[in-house]
Amino acid sequence: MTRRGKHGTHLVWDWNGTLLDDITAVLGATNAAFAEAGLPPMTLERYRETYCVPIPRFYERLLGRTPTDAEWERMDGVFHRHYTERRVACGLAPGVEELLAGWTRSGRSQSLLSMYGHEHLVPVVRDYGIEPHFVRVDGRTGPSGGSKALHMERHFEALEGMDPERAVVIGDAVDDAVAAAHVGARAVLYTGGSHSRGSLEEAGVPVVDTLVEAVALAESLVDG
Repeated sequence: MTRRGKHGTHLVWDWNGTLLDDITAVLGATNAAFAEAGLPPMTLERYRETYCVPIPRFYERLLGRTPTDAEWERMDGVFHRHYTERRVACGLAPGVEELLAGWTRSGRSQSLLSMYGHEHLVPVVRDYGIEPHFVRVDGRTGPSGGSKALHMERHFEALEGMDPERAVVIGDAVDDAVAAAHVGARAVLYTGGSHSRGSLEEAGVPVVDTLVEAVALAESLVDG
């Protein structure tokens, strides 16, 4: 899904763990997937300390070995089935509606880029009533488990002349910062999702505890 908007300071939002407060659903689905391998359930703290991408590397950390192709396919399928069941109970992160609406009213543009499957992402974003705020919504179109950098590159190509130096990526994972750097954009990382604060700080970009702080900081990074 895409529509044209004004260019200026541009925000690229992550979805899972950032705009969508779904970490409880993610943890539950992850524990269901690892139960398939006979592993005990993780606490949220351990999940945030261990999580990394690509996802097979995260699985390797917990299994103590590289999962076989068959194991990966089975565990990935279990994860997505359980996540889909749990996601319906998740809400947007605090203040999201007003933040998105305020950015739209200011005449500046924003888009959404996620590693959640595109065919699932677009209707979900629409259901939450926030789709009109984005000039573009892009979900993953290839196999799950990869990195976001090339996905970010294609996202900016599709934004038709958007200068990455005028953009700030707001996400909850180190991979968001890596993807931003890949295209020459800035990044602000949010502690409400998949990583601990300590893990996020290793990315060398600003780390905040609320999305209100993230937007204010994004404004100062480009407009200040």
